[in-house]
Amino acid sequence: MTDLNIDDFYHDTAKVLELLYRSFPRPLAIYVSDISGPDEPDEYGVHSDRHMACFSAFLWLANEGYIRYDDNIQQDAIDQAVLTATCFTLLSTPSQNLSTPEEQALPESVQMEHASNIHRIRQALRSHSSIKIGMIVAQLMNAMLGNRTH
Repeated sequence: MTDLNIDDFYHDTAKVLELLYRSFPRPLAIYVSDISGPDEPDEYGVHSDRHMACFSAFLWLANEGYIRYDDNIQQDAIDQAVLTATCFTLLSTPSQNLSTPEEQALPESVQMEHASNIHRIRQALRSHSSIKIGMIVAQLMNAMLGNRTH
């Protein structure tokens, strides 16, 4: 049995990285509601635990060097977010060998894109599989840690 908060974190992380990669190098405002869904604060203006966990994931990604941003928009978004150079490079880098004859028949530029980490994230997100999403995000985080020690 997995911890649902970790599954949510991996899903939020994959969505944020994919969104920022798609807009790179243009900074972007990232709203929690676009990543984790709409939230209705309670009568005191307090957001749900799910909303706050997603917002906290944004802050964690920034603190750990995956993204940069200029400012918070209350607890609803981060403004002017962009991938760090290390994270962009990691997402762009080929991470797997294409082994099927169909993949090998593709033009070289398409093969490179299909072998990239961002392509693996997109495939995992399309699959809606928490296991696949968690595996690719965990692998990327492990690779990012490896980049820090060298």
